[in-house]
Amino acid sequence: MDSMQKRVIKAWHSSCSWALLLWPVSLLFRFLAFFRRLVLRFYYQGKSFSSPVVVVGNISVGGCGKTPLIIALAHGLIDRGLTVGIVSRGYGASSNNYPLQVMLDSKASECGDEPLLIRQNLPLDKCMVVVDPDRCRGVEYALQNFSCDVILCDDGLQHYRLHRDIEIAVIDGARGFGNRHCLPAGPLREPVSRLNSVDFVVVNDEHSLENTINVDEVFHIKPQHFRNLSSGEIVNFGDWSGPKNVFALAAIGNPQRFADTLESLGFEVILISYDDHQVMTYSDLTIEDDCPVIITSKDAVKFSSIDLKHVWVLDVKADISANFISSLIGAVDINEPN
Repeated sequence: MDSMQKRVIKAWHSSCSWALLLWPVSLLFRFLAFFRRLVLRFYYQGKSFSSPVVVVGNISVGGCGKTPLIIALAHGLIDRGLTVGIVSRGYGASSNNYPLQVMLDSKASECGDEPLLIRQNLPLDKCMVVVDPDRCRGVEYALQNFSCDVILCDDGLQHYRLHRDIEIAVIDGARGFGNRHCLPAGPLREPVSRLNSVDFVVVNDEHSLENTINVDEVFHIKPQHFRNLSSGEIVNFGDWSGPKNVFALAAIGNPQRFADTLESLGFEVILISYDDHQVMTYSDLTIEDDCPVIITSKDAVKFSSIDLKHVWVLDVKADISANFISSLIGAVDINEPN
């Protein structure tokens, strides 16, 4: 049986009538969100940091490919000779000490699955990853302890206590805006009109968004290879010799996208989905008769060591154009090193 979270998300992205019964509450939520933004922007925006801050977030609830995009943006900036700080709130994590610098051996339970995945995909000498529920404190920590040319804030579009120089709004091209209502009747944290005030709108994959929305970049998340969770062995898709009937396990915002990707690679998929960020256990991976189990890289970081040779990770990469990286550098007014 689907969890309450899954049922609500399905209702938001369909014509389900019971969700619309919450429309009056959505109007109140929308007014409070607007008033909150007005007040916090008045008190906190304009108080800049020593390096520019780029917020990468979204206006809707659920996965939109933001983590692979953050990694791709950081790589693009690093390739131009810049050093990058990445700050995240570390959703679902619990630590006794904040700000927390994320290292390769950090635990997902302490720093969060997404920050740990980001850390594992970027060079230590060119990028610092910091987790702190107080994003302002996290930014200050990164600037004081690392020579950051630019800060990327993972999520936080609605965290208006944090001054930002650039806002990037990310949209899931497949889902769009659902029923276009704000919480709790729909998936939106802020109305679609909020996109008119951001600096860049980027869309994950092909889309059918209305022409009134100015899309600056369309990026694609492409599968790279399979990686064995136990041994680390890399297997290219054409070299896969195991059964094509597989279980796909995913605790992400849009697990169906993960299943669709595997099907596009020629697999017969049985999808087992969990709520976003839900912790998987060893028993979740032992389904039946050592049938191949494929999980996302975001879920893989939750397991520090495991001896299950039938469990594979699908590693992916976001493709972002060099032109967009140039536009971003120009917008934050950073001089690239010679």
